Amino acid sequence: MKIVVLTKHVPQAIGEVSFGPDLTVNRSAVRCRLQDADEYAVEQAARIACRRLDVQVTALTMGPSGASAALRTALACGADEGVHILDDALHGCDAPATSLVLAAACRRLGFDVVLCGTASTDSAMSVIPAMLAERLGVPALCRCDTLRTDEDLLHATRDDGTGTGGTEDLTAAMPAVVSVTDRSGEPRYPRFEAIADARQKLVRTWSLADLGIETTHVGLAAAATKVGKVTRAEPPPTTVTEDPHSAAVRIADFLTQQQFL
Repeated sequence: MKIVVLTKHVPQAIGEVSFGPDLTVNRSAVRCRLQDADEYAVEQAARIACRRLDVQVTALTMGPSGASAALRTALACGADEGVHILDDALHGCDAPATSLVLAAACRRLGFDVVLCGTASTDSAMSVIPAMLAERLGVPALCRCDTLRTDEDLLHATRDDGTGTGGTEDLTAAMPAVVSVTDRSGEPRYPRFEAIADARQKLVRTWSLADLGIETTHVGLAAAATKVGKVTRAEPPPTTVTEDPHSAAVRIADFLTQQQFL
């Protein structure tokens, strides 16, 4: 069984995001890490690998050279190998171009399941799983809160979106694309031995030429969507103008009403 886990290297905190002259995120100017949403996808891949025989988990990312750090984190958390799509022409890719590149990489790797988080923290569009499934011609199970595998089937549940606490049961035949939420299972914290072992695991680097993609189909010049303006939000006021005694009483009353006290 082959599992491909999509990973993304994103700024550690939204407040630290920096933009270049072309209004794309300048990842080299800020601290970046494997985004939280993808940690849940890596965890699900590791759990499947523990329950089945002959499972190969490949962590896949596209981005600048620093994105390899996200792969190393995924390797320390259970992935067997990594693939880094690295090409200067990728700068400024929007969602359609990103899905084009990732789909080509998934085809080259071969897969039974493509696992990913529900949304990236830097763009939060939540469209890549569906776009990727369409390009690959496979089912998409999105926003899954639970996931389990059968012989050739995937079974998942997710919130039904009505706000009543109801759930939907989903089933799809492999191969398929699955996005999981932060309710799918707490990611494991890698042990020191796993972190050390991750440095020895194979990480391959592919270019657009390796994937048979023309540079004219990707990047900022080919993007269907572009950032027109960036405005930094004003920080919230930090000065407390209310009488401290009154504020303390209001907080205590609120906590009592919510049965926190």
